[in-house]
Amino acid sequence: MINNGDVAFIILSTILVLIMVPGLAFFYGGLVERKNALTIMFQIFIAIGVVSLLWIFGGFSLVFGKDIGGVIGNPLQYFAFKDVTFAVNSTYSNNIPFIMFFMYQLMFAIITAPLMTGAFANRLTISGWIKVLIPWMILIYFPVAHWVWGGGFLAKMGFVDFAGGAVIHITSGFGCLGALLVLGKRKYKNEKGPFNLGLVAIGGALLLFGWFGFNAGGTLAAAETAAIVFTNTGVAAATGMIVWLILYAMHSKRASFFEMIVGAVAGLATVTPASGYIDPIGAVIIGAIAAVVCFFCVEFERKKWDDALDVWGVHGMGGFIGTLLVGVLANPRVNGISAGLKQFSIQLIGCLIIIVYSVVMTYIIFKVVDKIKSIKVSDEVQLKGLDQEFFKENYETKYE
Repeated sequence: MINNGDVAFIILSTILVLIMVPGLAFFYGGLVERKNALTIMFQIFIAIGVVSLLWIFGGFSLVFGKDIGGVIGNPLQYFAFKDVTFAVNSTYSNNIPFIMFFMYQLMFAIITAPLMTGAFANRLTISGWIKVLIPWMILIYFPVAHWVWGGGFLAKMGFVDFAGGAVIHITSGFGCLGALLVLGKRKYKNEKGPFNLGLVAIGGALLLFGWFGFNAGGTLAAAETAAIVFTNTGVAAATGMIVWLILYAMHSKRASFFEMIVGAVAGLATVTPASGYIDPIGAVIIGAIAAVVCFFCVEFERKKWDDALDVWGVHGMGGFIGTLLVGVLANPRVNGISAGLKQFSIQLIGCLIIIVYSVVMTYIIFKVVDKIKSIKVSDEVQLKGLDQEFFKENYETKYE
């Protein structure tokens, strides 16, 4: 039976997750150089259109259609809104219209691939991004989401991921490493740091704001569990922020506005998969662990490869650690999942499968697409600026 309060709750949560897309665009846009800001924001915004159409015409079915061999859903079951109605589909919720579940899950699909763009910032053409985005969603996001949320083989193993630590953060945060192997390092790195910290602050605020819907909305009901998930989200963000800032101050002998925001994002990314299975004290622990692990992963990767905006160190490792910690901190009173060696082992195996699959498949997609026609930005364009090359526009106004 449809509950109007729950419908309102999911509509609000859906809007909050959608807000994260422009939030991510502003966050990344402020971090790159002014001459490249529009390009990376375009790459994020365009996913709203591309992924929405993919979701309508097969994507939703591939994730939530009837399971085929534990690997993928029936691609035709919900194709083009077939049987996606105002009625309840009891397989996924007993209290909201199925079409609302469709829309809520669409927002997760939209934001996943754009997370990768920060890793290979300034190295991928606009057309190249669209050419890799489509197969990446079909071959990576849709199958992995089915494995975990659509009744696939990982779900049958007992693997859990409440709001996307594995499905979203591991696929994009580790998948980007495969892309970097193809695209290589930037010829001209941004040595000046973020060009607009105000834009970064706005983006960070929208991400923080939206993340409450990102996690709490996963309960699909305005009930007790939603309150716990909501609390866990805020607690982990706050703890991650402070612990990260302390580490940075000890390391650099000064504070940093930007690093403070990154710490909050690390806490959020890490608590995401565990948010529906832990109590608030567990969220404090996860926020602190997230800050420590992700901080040193970022320091490590800056010496090893050219992940421009630290996507692997924050999102990839955050999602990985948070998913593992379900097996350490899960409280059965929250959502019926108990911590223990068995659950930890299942979480570890699931994470490793998703990591290997994401890295290898992303590498193959980028390699094949690049072989057909180069998708790499030339050294000359990197120097001149991608915005001028692709749009004849800049951050403030149009070019003459």
